[in-house]
Amino acid sequence: MKTIVTFGEIMGRLCPFGFKRFKQTLPGDINITFAGAEANVASSISMLGGNAKFVTALPKHDVTEACINNLRGLGVDTSCIVSTDTGRLGLYWVEAGANQRPSRVIYDRDHSSVSMTPPNAYDWDSIYEGAGWLHITGITPALSAMSAESTLEAVQKAKEAGLTVSCDLNFRKKLWCWDPGTSANHLAQNTMRQIVPFVDVVIANEEDASDVLGIHAENTDVQAGKIDAAKYTQVAEEIVSQFPNVGKVAITLRESISASHNNWGAMFYDASSKQTVFSPDHDGEYQSFEIRNIVDRVGGGDSFGAGLIFALNTPELSEPAIALDFAVAASCLAHSIYGDYNFSTRKEVEALLKSGGSGRVVR
Repeated sequence: MKTIVTFGEIMGRLCPFGFKRFKQTLPGDINITFAGAEANVASSISMLGGNAKFVTALPKHDVTEACINNLRGLGVDTSCIVSTDTGRLGLYWVEAGANQRPSRVIYDRDHSSVSMTPPNAYDWDSIYEGAGWLHITGITPALSAMSAESTLEAVQKAKEAGLTVSCDLNFRKKLWCWDPGTSANHLAQNTMRQIVPFVDVVIANEEDASDVLGIHAENTDVQAGKIDAAKYTQVAEEIVSQFPNVGKVAITLRESISASHNNWGAMFYDASSKQTVFSPDHDGEYQSFEIRNIVDRVGGGDSFGAGLIFALNTPELSEPAIALDFAVAASCLAHSIYGDYNFSTRKEVEALLKSGGSGRVVR
């Protein structure tokens, strides 16, 4: 497997222990880990057994050194991270939801180093040496005009170097605010429509295509936890129609019964064969995983993207239906693990696929 590069922001993640609320916890002890969509993907790919390199910009101090060491300890190549004298390590606060109380996220990432670092600070030739794939998300371009420019250059340089490019659209309404007077949706669409023409594989959740590209699925009410899985083939076809460079589209399908109970699956559309597959598939019928007692759902989409990218780059897993099954199973396991990183191995993912999810003790 050639190296899979991911480019984006990593942050400190601060979360009360258990399912406590901020007002219950503070002042007091709080759990601190590191997280960020693109770093989540890199770490998961590495733990699955792939070669992953994470690229970002970070200020020079002991905390970011600990962050980098954490990634290295998971097997991620951090050699191309840019050290800066400007900006800060971004933070985000997570209050884990339970039952009918939803999770909450508070961002504190203004003026982070990656949002203030220009495209020419990254040595793309060195970054892409020995690489075969670049993964980005719609989160980093949402941080600032500067990071949007860096993301655009990243995909342009990747295509020049012959890499496959994947993008998780990942709409974050709270972040798209760097152009005063432009709504979050319009700013996202204006920006991402410049980036997606350089993308080969689009990854999204059940809302992203609507929020970022203005492409809607019929018979779907995400807020009510109701989706019509079959309609997402039309969404994928429309994405390919508008962006003929896109060869594959994967969309996760989450039905939120409550914060602790989600139905989880995905679809995959291959433009070359014009075929759609769904997972989990039972005798030709889509039947989602029913995930109860969720430990942590933040990062679930990133674990799906990592599983899909890993599978597509692994010959024996690369057939669409197999790759999708692997990605959905990997992300299903991630819901049982605290934190953004998916500490699941390839062996554990394949065991879930074989067992059907019984959860029996492994002795």
